Amino acid sequence: MTGPDARVWRTPNVLALGTVSLLNDVASEMVVPLLPAFLGTLGAGALALGWIEGLADATSSVLKVGSGLWTDRTGRRRGLVLAGYALAAAARPAVALAQVPAHVLAARLTDRAGKGLRTAPRDAILATSVPAARRAAAFGLHRSMDHAGAVVGPLLAAAWLTLGPPDLRTDLRTLFALSAIPGVLAVLALLRWVRDTATPATTPATTPATTPATTPSGLARFLVPLAIASLGQFSETFLLLAAGAGRAPLATLPLLWMALHAVKVLSAAPGGLLADRWGRRRAVALGWSLQAAASALLALASDTAWVWALAVASGLPRGLAEGGEKALVAEAAPARRWGTAFGVYHGTLGLVVLAANVLFGALWEAAGPPAAFGAAAALSLAGAATLLALAPGTATPARAD
Repeated sequence: MTGPDARVWRTPNVLALGTVSLLNDVASEMVVPLLPAFLGTLGAGALALGWIEGLADATSSVLKVGSGLWTDRTGRRRGLVLAGYALAAAARPAVALAQVPAHVLAARLTDRAGKGLRTAPRDAILATSVPAARRAAAFGLHRSMDHAGAVVGPLLAAAWLTLGPPDLRTDLRTLFALSAIPGVLAVLALLRWVRDTATPATTPATTPATTPATTPSGLARFLVPLAIASLGQFSETFLLLAAGAGRAPLATLPLLWMALHAVKVLSAAPGGLLADRWGRRRAVALGWSLQAAASALLALASDTAWVWALAVASGLPRGLAEGGEKALVAEAAPARRWGTAFGVYHGTLGLVVLAANVLFGALWEAAGPPAAFGAAAALSLAGAATLLALAPGTATPARAD
C-alpha cells in the first residue's frame, strides 16, 4: 500500500483509544511496580502476590466474555468502554487505604473488573476502525501507546520517591492516591475523542491473503496454543522479585518497570507490522519462542546485572506478539461476532494466567526461581510449536503494500 492510504490504519479512533490507554496505564503503573514492596509491608510474599494478580486477571477475564457477548447483541460498545475506564479510575487509588493484603486484593479486583468491561468492546471498535490487512499494525500501535503509559507512570513514581516532599518520599499511600489524576484524564479523553463504530454490513474477517478461519474451530486453532503458552506467561511483577525487589532501593523498582515497558513500546508497533507482512501465526510463534528463551536464561542467571538485563529484555517478545494475537482473533470470527471473539480470547488468556501465576508462585517458594522460570520456558515453547502445528494449510502472509 502506497500513497495516502499507507497511513489509513492510524485512524482517529486508533489514536484516540491509544491516548486513553496511555493515560490509563500512567495511572496503573504508578501503583503496580510498587505492589510487591507494599505487600511486603503488609506481611505478604510471592504466593500472595500470585493469588492477587491471578484472581484479578481471572475477574477481568470472566467480565470480558460477558461484555463481548453484550456488545454483539446490542451493537453498543462505547458505553461499556467508558464504564470500564471510569470504574478503574475510581478503584485504583483505593490501594492507598489498604491495611491488610485482602484490601489490596479488593482494590485490584475492582480495577480489573473495569478492564473486563472495556476490553472486548474496545478491541471490537479498533477492529472496525481499520482495513483487515492493517489490523495487526493498528493493534500493535495501540499496544505501543498503552506501554508508553507504563513508561511514564513508573517515571512519575520514581520522581516522587526521589524528588518529592522529603517527608512523603517513602509514603506509597500518597503516591497511590495521586494515580487518580491520570485515571480521570483518561476518562475525559475517551468522552472527547472516541467514537463508536458500526459493525460492517458484510463480514469478511479476512483478506484474500489471510487465513479464512471464520468458524469456532478456527478460533480454537488459536486458543488451544494460546492456553498452553499462557501457562508460561507469569505476571511481570515476579520480574521485580527476580531482580532483587527486597534488596534494591525502592526508587529503582519503578525504573526497572519503566525500562521493561519501554522495550514493549519499541517492539509492539513493529511487531504488528511484521505480523501483517510475514504472517500472523509465524510472528506470534516467534514472540512466544523468544519468551521461552528469555525465561530459560532467567532460570540460569545468577548475577544481579544479568537478571536485570534479562528482565528488561523480556519485554521484547511480549511486545512482538500482541498485535498479531489480536489480528488472529479478528481473522477467526465474522465481524458481527468480534465482541464475543475478543471476549473469549481475553477470557481464556486471563483464566489460564490465573493458573500460571499461582503455579509460578508455588514453584518459586517450593523449588526456587530457576524451577519456576524453567517451567515457564517449556510451556511458552510448547505453545509456539502447537500454534504452528495447528495452523490451517491455506495461510499465507498478509501483505499491506
